[in-house]
Amino acid sequence: MSTSSASLDWVQEAWDKTVQKVAKTSQRIGDRFPHASVKGEYQLEPASWWTAGFWPGLLWLLYRDTQDEQLKLLAESCEGQLDQVIADYYRLDHDIGFMWTLTSVARYKLLGAEDSKRRGLLAANLLAARFNVQGNYIRAWNPWREGEDNAGWAIIDCMMNLPLLHWASRTTGDPRYSHIAVRHADMALEHFIRPDGSVNHIVIFDPHTGEKLEVKGGQGFAPDSGWSRGTAWAIYGMALSHLHTGDERYLDAAKRAAHFFMANLPEDHVPHWDFRLPEGITAYRDTSAGACAACGLLLIAEQVSGGQESSLYRQAGERILHSLYTNYGAWDSETEEGLILHGTSHYPEGKNVDVPLIYGDYYFAEGLSRLLGHGELFW
Repeated sequence: MSTSSASLDWVQEAWDKTVQKVAKTSQRIGDRFPHASVKGEYQLEPASWWTAGFWPGLLWLLYRDTQDEQLKLLAESCEGQLDQVIADYYRLDHDIGFMWTLTSVARYKLLGAEDSKRRGLLAANLLAARFNVQGNYIRAWNPWREGEDNAGWAIIDCMMNLPLLHWASRTTGDPRYSHIAVRHADMALEHFIRPDGSVNHIVIFDPHTGEKLEVKGGQGFAPDSGWSRGTAWAIYGMALSHLHTGDERYLDAAKRAAHFFMANLPEDHVPHWDFRLPEGITAYRDTSAGACAACGLLLIAEQVSGGQESSLYRQAGERILHSLYTNYGAWDSETEEGLILHGTSHYPEGKNVDVPLIYGDYYFAEGLSRLLGHGELFW
């Protein structure tokens, strides 16, 4: 079904339902940090968890349109709570970008708040400090347990953290932050994006020499499989790198990943959690991958030349969002806090499989907001 040739009235309808539902769920969630919905209720994580920015980011998206002061106050309180995290070095990892882009940078862009600017710049400095000059990568994680050494690990997700560095360079006039973002993106072009547009999740380097050592499957099924959310990170992350630099190589990589993604979608346009699964493995959907990819496709559509090519990507993004709204939405459910159902967080570890995920909700709302023309990207 094409959603762009006729009316897009459904977008406004979906947006209105999103606003109504978040207004309701915010009364319980408040200024806390939801991650995955279990049995209809969002489970809360500490402010140090990597998804801490998505709920306040969702609140800022809605506030920009509605000017609802209550949503603004909740988002500001979430940002304030992150101050305890920014001082805790042991808990900070590369997802500094996710966390402070959707809180401090969002608030600074919307309100010009000086305290948010300072927080965002501090976060950018801490993210830049994770850059390994030998391997040209931003280190992903800190040790999960005592004795573990993952100093050489980089992951595709980090493409979405790079906009924080580009914002810092624009804001300060200091190009160092963008230099790091470009080096990491160039590394991802070489080591993460495969020729067919599928991606690696984890690449391990020797942190002393920068030599590539190993590829791991991570949250995908296998090292050589096609983890759909990883592909979505690549689509959107590479498109954002092109937005911030104008380097056509990033746009080409985004398009390559986009075509792999689009070619492997099922009939309802919402991806399975991995595009390359052997028989016997349940092909759960991952609506969060669909929502994120849709945002990336919409951005590609704005960056390519020519109406026909632009329409190809825009319509693909619209089809995904329309399917999420009509086939996966929990709009009429009184017992489900999530906006869209059937996300898959980490199948290999059996964590949060077939449940709503806060980042799926965020990207779904961001996609709708883009279709409605509501302001600039927080990224």
